[in-house]
Amino acid sequence: MSTTATPGAGTASSGGQLCLRILGPLRIWRGGVELEAGPRQQAYLLALLLARAGRPTSMSQLIDLIWGDDVPASAVNILQKYVGALRRLLEPTLPARATGSYLQRRGDSYLFAAGPVMLDVVTFRELVEVARAGVAEQRPDAALDWYVQALGLWHGPAGDGLAHGSSAMSVFSALDGEFLDTCVAAAELAVARGRPARVLAPLRLAAGMAPLHETVQASLVIALAAAGQQAEALSVLRAVRARLAEELGIDPGPALVAAHRRVLEPASAEGRPSERLRVPLRAPALGTPSVDGLIGRAEKLAVLRRAVDSAFAGGAGLVVVEGESGVGKTRLLEEAGAEADRRGALVVWGRCLEGDGTPAMWPWEQAVALLLDNLSAAAREDWHAGELGRLVEPRGVTPAAPAPRDRPVLSDRPVLSDTPVLSDSGTRFRLFERAVALISHISVGRPVVIVVDDLQWADVASLQMFSHLAARLPVSTVVIGAIRDRLPAPGSELARMLAAASRQPRHRRIRLGPLNPAEAAELVRRDTGQIPSPGVARSIHARTAGNPFLIRELARHLADSGDLTDAAAAQAGVPSTVRDVVRDRMAGLDNDTTDLLQIAALIGRDVDLALLAHVSELDVRTCIDHLEPLEALGLLEPRPGKPFSYRFAHDLVRESVADTTPLWRLARLHLLVPDALERMNDTAQCLEFNVDGERTAQTWNASPMPHASIDHRGQKK
Repeated sequence: MSTTATPGAGTASSGGQLCLRILGPLRIWRGGVELEAGPRQQAYLLALLLARAGRPTSMSQLIDLIWGDDVPASAVNILQKYVGALRRLLEPTLPARATGSYLQRRGDSYLFAAGPVMLDVVTFRELVEVARAGVAEQRPDAALDWYVQALGLWHGPAGDGLAHGSSAMSVFSALDGEFLDTCVAAAELAVARGRPARVLAPLRLAAGMAPLHETVQASLVIALAAAGQQAEALSVLRAVRARLAEELGIDPGPALVAAHRRVLEPASAEGRPSERLRVPLRAPALGTPSVDGLIGRAEKLAVLRRAVDSAFAGGAGLVVVEGESGVGKTRLLEEAGAEADRRGALVVWGRCLEGDGTPAMWPWEQAVALLLDNLSAAAREDWHAGELGRLVEPRGVTPAAPAPRDRPVLSDRPVLSDTPVLSDSGTRFRLFERAVALISHISVGRPVVIVVDDLQWADVASLQMFSHLAARLPVSTVVIGAIRDRLPAPGSELARMLAAASRQPRHRRIRLGPLNPAEAAELVRRDTGQIPSPGVARSIHARTAGNPFLIRELARHLADSGDLTDAAAAQAGVPSTVRDVVRDRMAGLDNDTTDLLQIAALIGRDVDLALLAHVSELDVRTCIDHLEPLEALGLLEPRPGKPFSYRFAHDLVRESVADTTPLWRLARLHLLVPDALERMNDTAQCLEFNVDGERTAQTWNASPMPHASIDHRGQKK
């Protein structure tokens, strides 16, 4: 133990507060006094847990990460000894055999639970999220402040000075990758705002950490040039070119080529890049996906990669990704966007929001504003003076209420009371054409990737803009849209946009389906740090129908209660996050439809319409009328090929609906459902339906149906 340095920025300690740093060398302070982490392997264990803060890591994973192929026979005992020593180090007043507040055990796994402002990596990620929100909310100066604070927490490669084994290298490399990506984003914003000097220090650190990372090196070159340090910028370019040639035998890729152009010829008098500099750009080899990667989406990601490849080769691409809620559309788009960004493309997002209060053209207002931020100040003013200025700076606004002073202000964006005027087709056409011209102008210097998420909530004008851009795609441009295939069902304008997109020769349509049982088990392992048994894996997959969001929520719900055992999986209820989503969807239903849905939930995942009609004492036509809105909400839908049999989207959805049933009604339904089964059997009727949904009865000979009782989650027993 020593009393040397106190923590740097972002880790200041006061009183007895515990502070830890992993973004650079591992360091620990308590009450302003720096502590030693202990023997090398003990320090290494702590570093691994800090790097994965909040995420459990199984004992077997930790052993593999620490010892690799040279595992001692007593590895488990050694690990437990290290854990005990670290707990006493972090909490010296902790009673013997107590679990501790920070280094916690979850089943066969350990995790580090950081308190507020305790661990630099947690603070870093929080600041980055706030900065990204600031960018999305059109608050670039505030976003830059948050980015600079986040980058200031880094003092070298993650876990610097620790001898990383080959197995653990990816854990720390992933953290370094977050730093590099944030540096690139912050540099782009700082240069656009005319404040490049603010990011030079972290960019120099990032360039030293990743000497062959072309996007990072290009960001440093551009920032140096923007700060008036052209000589150093050219020196960096020469050094990078030499390293690429000597170590990899390749020429600089498009990111460095574009950076070189900006140093030599920043802009013409009109703020436009010189056409004579437009030369074919060779795309560099793709890097590896993030350390966590994507499970079961390799083929889909390959389609998006090929679309981006075409932009780097001077072509264009158009991709629409569809799938149900929670299936991973946004995650897939984020991965593709991150790869394109690392290769030097300009990636901009527009996100559609649910609700009638969203301004018209909202996703394009976000995307166009980010595109304009990529221009020089003079060029940006020129574009603002035209139709696009009305889109990103609409007239007639009222100030938003000030945010409380005790938390970060995420947005001071005015609340729109007057959206851009698109009163006639001519006005719309001119606005759409100016947006296409802007994209074409920027794609001269670097490929452009535009991502529009949640198109099912887009307004009519936004959908028309998507169709217009799809038909007029500039070269070196990729447009990617994401849409839910249910909730809500596509309206006429959305269907028209999808039809228009499908007619384009560059169009590709991707549908994300559920994960298979093996993929679901792997997702559980990665998310909880525990390897599920075959029984647990089957249970989780059956209840979620392979939906990644539901798999994660159910797995975390189980892991929070302890080990992932077969007994725990059989008894587990519904995660509160899933239950809240289902209740929100049910909120707008009338009482009759809610009652019918609750009856269906007690019957089972597959619901026979005849049985539902018997229990509810309604005629079939009335049942169908009440069930119709449930399909659009993604709750209950007709089974393919069986129009008079319905099915819940997922067992967790059915269980969530059953949990909303009042206890007094549950008792009554427990009797009604089996009684209806017996009545149907006693009358020995085979129910048939005509084309109008009217029921006709025909006697049939059948064996008696067994009496069934149903538990509180609707399971027959």
